[in-house]
Amino acid sequence: MSVGNGLGSLARALQRGPSEDIMRKESAAKRGDDLRKEYDLSKLEGGVRGKCYRRATAGTNLVLIEPDLAKMFPDIEAVNRALRVLAEASQTASASKRRRPR
Repeated sequence: MSVGNGLGSLARALQRGPSEDIMRKESAAKRGDDLRKEYDLSKLEGGVRGKCYRRATAGTNLVLIEPDLAKMFPDIEAVNRALRVLAEASQTASASKRRRPR
């Protein structure tokens, strides 16, 4: 259906198909080694694998849980609630052991 000014059919002609905007990246195998010849890797010194690993992970407390537990605790609130219950039970049990007379 064209608009009264004749631009309706032009607009349809200018529309792109959904796959025309997607840029496909070439795989690494097809690209090959794109390092320039003037870069001599043997002259690079001091490269240490993982030298910043400890510093990068020092302030994190990320813990991965097993898939069966992930089903039982689907979100952070469920995990935190369960850990608080466990921590409270542990504190209660250790406090009652300390109060027992020998």
